[in-house]
Amino acid sequence: MKQETKSTLLITGGAGFIGSNLCEYFLEKEYKVICLDNFATGHRYNLKGFINHPNFKLIEGDIRNVIDCANAVKGVDYVLHQAALGSVPRSINDPITTNDVNVSGFLNMLVASREAKVKRFIYAASSSTYGDSVGLPKVEEVIGKPLSPYAITKYVNELYADIFSKTYGLETIGLRYFNVFGRKQDPKGAYAAVIPKFVMQLMQHESPKINGDGNFSRDFTYIDNVIQMNELAMTTQNPLAINTVYNTAYGDRNTLNNLVSYLKEYLSKYDSKIANIEVEYGPDREGDIPHSLASIDKAKGLLGYDPKYSLQEGLHEAVDWYWKNLK
Repeated sequence: MKQETKSTLLITGGAGFIGSNLCEYFLEKEYKVICLDNFATGHRYNLKGFINHPNFKLIEGDIRNVIDCANAVKGVDYVLHQAALGSVPRSINDPITTNDVNVSGFLNMLVASREAKVKRFIYAASSSTYGDSVGLPKVEEVIGKPLSPYAITKYVNELYADIFSKTYGLETIGLRYFNVFGRKQDPKGAYAAVIPKFVMQLMQHESPKINGDGNFSRDFTYIDNVIQMNELAMTTQNPLAINTVYNTAYGDRNTLNNLVSYLKEYLSKYDSKIANIEVEYGPDREGDIPHSLASIDKAKGLLGYDPKYSLQEGLHEAVDWYWKNLK
């Protein structure tokens, strides 16, 4: 009996936090994986565990370059598009570069995928698309006006993907990520995400600095839940499940104050002094959404999504990884 040949995947931004976790997971599942990254925000050390894997190929290139995109999609069955310039504050400071990468680069990848006859294009969308919509939980079909240049770019991605599905027949699925965290997430830099940044500060016996009074809430989502969603989006055979967008979250919310309490509790098992570190509070951050909570009913119903990790369960895993890798 002939053995089934696994598909070839292109993971853009594959040296980044989410991208490198996807590369590792799908290599373990015996897919052929191509990573396209320009290392603007990704890191070579994220690839070290599999850089020499026989089914892995690294292309150093930029999604803003149409030739790089065309080269990367040759012979590819599925694209998992993670490449982007994240961060609301970065987009406020430099909207032009954010737009170049997140809109022009995204369009380049759509065109290249269409021309290469890629089977399906799965892309990282964002909960920032909900903008000033105040209703909770966030439901995919109800959004508000964007509150930052970053949010605009991620909404434009959804519009372009929809047009490419309707006009060119390219299957697309957008995953609106909600505050993803976990192993390999970079704690350094001006635009570091809140969880690794707080972990690093606490491990160095520094006070975590919270924007606002700490009562803003987020649907923190562990990386393994996100991997599950990407796999379901790529493999679903349900025709009703494609050419749409999904919240990619756990479906629960925690305040930043709750988050710091959990981090102090879990980290103090390694270093008892961390339990007594005080939190510092500052002004609200421009462009921030006060509260974020996803409805995951659509993903459950159409994709069979079943997230395994709550915030607390994910933090246990993440804190353990950070302690072993950052000390």
